[in-house]
Amino acid sequence: MNNHSVPILEMRHISKQFDMTQALDDVTISLQPGEIHALVGENGAGKSTLIKIMTGVYRPDQGEILLNGNHIQIHNSLAAQKHGIAAIYQEPMTFPDLNVAENIFISHEDRGPIVNWNKMVVDAGKILEQLGVKLNPRAQARGLTLAAQQAVEIAKAISLNVQVLIMDEPTASLSVHEVSQLFKLTRSLRDKGVAVLFIGHRLEEVLEIADRITVLRDGKLISSSPRAKVTVDTIIHDMVGRNVDEFFSKRSVEKGDMLVSVRNLGKANIFENVNFDVHRGEILGFAGLIGSRRTDVGLALFGIEPADTGEIVFEGKSHRVASPQEALSLGIAYATEDRRQLGLTMPMSIVSNITLPTLRKYLNRLGLVRQNEEAATAEDYRKKLDLHAPSVFSAVENLSGGNQQKVMLSKWLNANPKLLILDEPTRGIDIGAKVEVHHIVNELAAQGLGVILISSDLPEVLGMSDRILVMREGHQMAIFERAEATEEKIMTAAMGQQRAVEVPA
Repeated sequence: MNNHSVPILEMRHISKQFDMTQALDDVTISLQPGEIHALVGENGAGKSTLIKIMTGVYRPDQGEILLNGNHIQIHNSLAAQKHGIAAIYQEPMTFPDLNVAENIFISHEDRGPIVNWNKMVVDAGKILEQLGVKLNPRAQARGLTLAAQQAVEIAKAISLNVQVLIMDEPTASLSVHEVSQLFKLTRSLRDKGVAVLFIGHRLEEVLEIADRITVLRDGKLISSSPRAKVTVDTIIHDMVGRNVDEFFSKRSVEKGDMLVSVRNLGKANIFENVNFDVHRGEILGFAGLIGSRRTDVGLALFGIEPADTGEIVFEGKSHRVASPQEALSLGIAYATEDRRQLGLTMPMSIVSNITLPTLRKYLNRLGLVRQNEEAATAEDYRKKLDLHAPSVFSAVENLSGGNQQKVMLSKWLNANPKLLILDEPTRGIDIGAKVEVHHIVNELAAQGLGVILISSDLPEVLGMSDRILVMREGHQMAIFERAEATEEKIMTAAMGQQRAVEVPA
């Protein structure tokens, strides 16, 4: 790593707020030329927001941006490009119907109205040669591997005289060999004086590639240290250093009979060999990072994306669960993480949303809806869940996030489930609403429901769960009892530092 007194890019005291969420709070970070700077943090730590400010997608509420010591404004992605700031992502953004050379130079405005195709191919070949990449510039991008597509993205950045290259989860879909190739490319960029910002969840890769490591937590800068001064343990500690007891209060419930037993559940190329039990009155937490495939297991249990292999034994009988209708008939309900797009019909009323999955039971012999019964049901849930709205005929789109979440819970509770799968049940709602949702979940468990709680919020998983299943990239890494679970243990398993899976008895 080269030592320079003036950073290429410096973000000073950056803050950004979305509604009630403080995504970034007074964050300062410097990217030096000839340095690979890793940025790590839990889901929701603020990494993506910071990247989007660097690339002109968002503008900060407060703070300043300096490029080579000079103040700049990054109003949009084109401005970022002109300043020499580029990004590559987990899924490369190549155009499959164009060839390699065309993809490399697609963002150029200085090539004139008439394209010199031969010169483009020659220039593309020179850039690829500089990077040590053996690709035919005339080859169509459609046939390229993910690793080759990322090499094209890097070549595109080089063609634009990149000074800062942001690499956002670039290894998530790569094999070990492809990761090695990517790291070789990344180091060659560093050696050319480029500042590389590397965002990754795999700590072993972060420690291998980074010269400096910065940790964000809850939108705040926690630490920024040279690679030599950090370890896996210190990174994990900085990522998760919160007191669970400040936010969550788990109600103690005596575990009932076995409700569901899952054995060797798998879906091709998504997840495999997942094993767990859920008893009546038990909350089983699902933890893991982005791409861990926790949600896919939930979708399989609800029949939206049925499993290919394995067995789901519900109340002592084996089922495949091939559709949501079959899941509901068994007593399985699933509350999605995306309430606005998938969970609720936003223009419709509270009452219409609550009764939608069970509308048939409100029809009379002529097939007309018994509206009084519908309204009575919605009013009952409004009182039970302390749902704040002018009336049950209010449009759901006009409610706060927390009240929308209560409507979605009411919708599925009205189906009388025995197993309730909650996917990110407190995402995007304020702390007061979170406490209310946690209270509802505790009450449901006390009434004998089995609950699967899928959450990216580690304190939530630890505070609410009786046991915690940890996943990573479609693999079950560990199951922890509540008494033994800690944030460090869960993050260690989620990062692939530990694999200790026992099939439940």
